[in-house]
Order: sequence, then structure tokens, then C-alpha cells
Amino acid sequence: MGLAHTQEAGARGRLLLVDDEENILKSIRRVLRRGDWDIETATDAEEGLKRLEQFLPQVVISDFRMPGMNGVEFLARVKEQVPRAQRIMLTGQADQTAIEEAINRSEIFRFISKPWNDSHLVLTVKSAFEQYALLAENERLHRMTQDQNAELKRLNADLEARVETRTLMLSQAKRDWEQTFDCIETPLAVMQGTDYTVRRANLAYLKVAASGDGATASAVNCFQYLFGRDSPCVGCPLPSALETGKGARSEIQQKGRTFVVAAYPMPGEGRVVCTYRDVTEEYSLTKRLIETEKMAAVGQLAGGVAHEINNPLGGILAFAQLMKRDLGRSEADRESLDLIEESALRCKRIVESLLKFSRHSKVEDRRHFELSKCVEDAAVLFKAQLKSNPRVTLELNLASGLPKLFGDPAQLSQVVLNLLQNGLQALPGAEGTLKIDTGREGDRCFFAVSDSGTGIEERHLPRIFEPSFTTKPPGEGTGLGLSIAYRIVQDHGGVFQVDTQVGHGSRFTVFLPIPLQLERLP
Repeated sequence: MGLAHTQEAGARGRLLLVDDEENILKSIRRVLRRGDWDIETATDAEEGLKRLEQFLPQVVISDFRMPGMNGVEFLARVKEQVPRAQRIMLTGQADQTAIEEAINRSEIFRFISKPWNDSHLVLTVKSAFEQYALLAENERLHRMTQDQNAELKRLNADLEARVETRTLMLSQAKRDWEQTFDCIETPLAVMQGTDYTVRRANLAYLKVAASGDGATASAVNCFQYLFGRDSPCVGCPLPSALETGKGARSEIQQKGRTFVVAAYPMPGEGRVVCTYRDVTEEYSLTKRLIETEKMAAVGQLAGGVAHEINNPLGGILAFAQLMKRDLGRSEADRESLDLIEESALRCKRIVESLLKFSRHSKVEDRRHFELSKCVEDAAVLFKAQLKSNPRVTLELNLASGLPKLFGDPAQLSQVVLNLLQNGLQALPGAEGTLKIDTGREGDRCFFAVSDSGTGIEERHLPRIFEPSFTTKPPGEGTGLGLSIAYRIVQDHGGVFQVDTQVGHGSRFTVFLPIPLQLERLP
């Protein structure tokens, strides 16, 4: 804006008069003396320009006709140097052309014709000062507006940057929350308490859902989506959690599975966070541990009972043998005594088998033993179970003269019993044949348990020795029998061989090394 930018309004207005006639300058000064203005004069345009730079007038009055530079050119220069200064031209009656030129070139504020009216002159000058003040105020307001716009623009840019940063932070927080939510292995869902509607579910929840499709998890009933039910689950803890405002939990049975469901209300939102923990395997394992403890107790009881039975059984056997030696016995008595002796010996063998099976296995229990005798002892115990399955036949084909093996016969008897039990459960309708064979093959002895049952599907074969894997219905098998048997056989340096055909039965063969080969094992 040139000089106008540094010009500041003082307490009094500044007026510059330019005319080449001294009388006119004096007359105008006299007329304008009544106003509160500082007045400077110049007799030509050149002098007026010098005064302009020093005085910085707010209003300039110039005559049109002057020597050298005329009034139009002078006021045009004034406009360039002090654009805000208001410009007034004195003209005569014959200066109409000058008036048009002045309007086009220097944008004159007012024209005053000679001779002038004093009141009109004063009023015109006062209006010029008011116009100057108005322009100054407009400029000030314009600068203020520009400054405010610039500040608003800066604040807006800063706000946008903050909003963008906050949005990124919220997006990251949302992603972190969602990832954390989905990484939780326990099925978890946020539900509307009034109508059981699922609002949000994690991946674990979607995996156990009845429909299995996470895309429709929102805005559906939890009991329908998770369990495929048409009504809320019996014992659902959600209503209790909403009513009390505290966490609640309960067990829900669905399709053979047991879930512990916990509900935690979200204060003031009418929503509930529910977690689902499948405890079916946990409960099953607990039951198996209880059964294991019971079996251990039964084993200890059987051992104690067997010891107690041995004493009277020995007496029965001794007296039967002594009575057979009496020469006066009739043939009928001898037959009866033979039956008593045979029955007592049979009871003795059952008691011995019970004692062997109930004894805890230790490293020092390993010894040389006859494989066929070990298998026969297990078969004796198993025959008692066959009394409740009269349509099942057990065939024994035990080889004699086999070399003695080294190991724990009680543990191997357990393997035989387990294989016989599996074979019995594989017989359809509890009818068929179980068969036990023993023999030798090269530097190994073997025993094999065969059944005429349903066989094993090929897709299940790679997993039959895995812990907890079973193809039996719930409640009829734990999936631990074969895995324990496999560990026992492996611990004896032996191997399993499985031959099966669906619909025609299975044959489990256990090969055990003969001691010479066993001694070379690490």
C-alpha cells in the first residue's frame, strides 16, 4: 500500500492545498480555519509532491491549471503514493474536459468550482475527511478480517490435523480392541439383554456357532445362532445378571455338550457380555480320573480279598487231596473230590491273576516270563465278563515252548485285557467271536487279539493310538485305552500291527523282542 500503509490518523486532520495563486491559497485557508485541521500549502505540483511525502495528508485540494504538471497529473501521482487520501479539484467553468479526465485518471472525490461557496467548501472538506476515516476503518476491518480468516484457517488446519490424528488413534484402538477380542480363545459375545440379540461376537464364538457363518452373527438371537434353538436356553444366566446388576453363571446342556455360561452386565446400556466355556472334556476327564481312583481302590481291595481267599482256598484244596488218598472212598466220592480239587485250582488261578493285575508296576517287577501264560491269565479274568455276553465266543490258540521274554507281565496283561475289551465293544449286537493267538516270528514273539466286529475305517487308523481319540458313542469309551497300551508296548521295546477291514473285523498284533535282542536296546 506504499506510504498509506505507514500513515496513521492523528488527533487532527491533515489537509494539503496546491494552487499557483497565493490569493486562492489564503482564501481557502481562511475559509477552512473553522475546521480542526492542520493545513499545508504548495504553489505547484512539484512542491506539492515534496509536501506529500513529508506531511502525509489525508485530504488534498489541487487546482486544475498549474504551470508544469497540471492538477489531473498531480492528483494521479497522489493516488499512487497515498491511495487512501481523498482528492478534491478546483476547476473553472471552462474545465469540463479536465473534469472527465480527472474522473478517469485520478478518481476525484469531489469538484469545487471557482468561485466557490464557503459553506459548500467546508462541507466538502469535512465529507472528504469522513470518507478518509471510513476507508481507514474499512481497511482496518479488512485487515482484521484477513487476520482472523488466516487465524481461523490455521486453527481449522490444526483442528483437521488433530481430528485426523484422533481418528487414526481411534481406528488403531478399534483394531487393537477387535484383534484382542478375536484372539480370546473363549467364546465371547456382547448381547442386547432385552431380546438376546448378538451385537458383537469373537472368532471363537463363531467357530462353535450352529450356523458357523460369522457374517450373520449380528442382530440374531444368541440361542438360535449358537445352539440352533427356538427359545432361550434353560438356566441361561443373562436375565439374572440384568436383574441383579452383577455377574451370574450357570451350566447349559446342548447336544451332548456342557457349557459354563457367564453373563456380566454393562452398566447403563442394557447389554450383557457372555462367555461360553465348553467343559465337556474337562468333566469327562474328571470322571475318568474318578474312575481311575475307583479302579485303583478296587485293585487294592481285590489284592486284599485275594490274599484272604487264598487261605481257605488252600485248606479246601489240601483237604480234598487228603480225602482222595483214603482207600475206602467210593468211585462217586472220588469224582466229587476231583471236581472240588479242579474248582479250587481254578479259583486259585483266578486269585493269582487278580493279584498280578492289581499289583502296581515297578521297574524291579520286570522279570523273565512266559508270554502264553501271561495271555492266559488275562483271558481268565476276561471270561468273567463274558458271562453277561453269552453270544460271544472266546477262542485261545496259545503256542507252547516259546522263549521267555523280559518285562512286566502285569502290564502286558493289561494290554491284552484292553484289546479284548475293545474287540468285545466292536461286535455288533454283542454277538461274534474273539480270538487270542500267541507265537514266534523270527527274533520276536507275538500275541494277537482278533474280533469279528465292524472293523475300523481307514481315515481313523492314523489316530487310533492318540490320547482321548475314540469312535465310540459318548459314555462308552474314553480314548485312553489304546494310547496306554501303545505306551506299555513301546516301553517293552515292542511294536503294534493293526490289520482291519470294515465289516469283517480287526486284528491287533503286538510283537515283543526276545531277550537277546532286548539286551542290545539302549
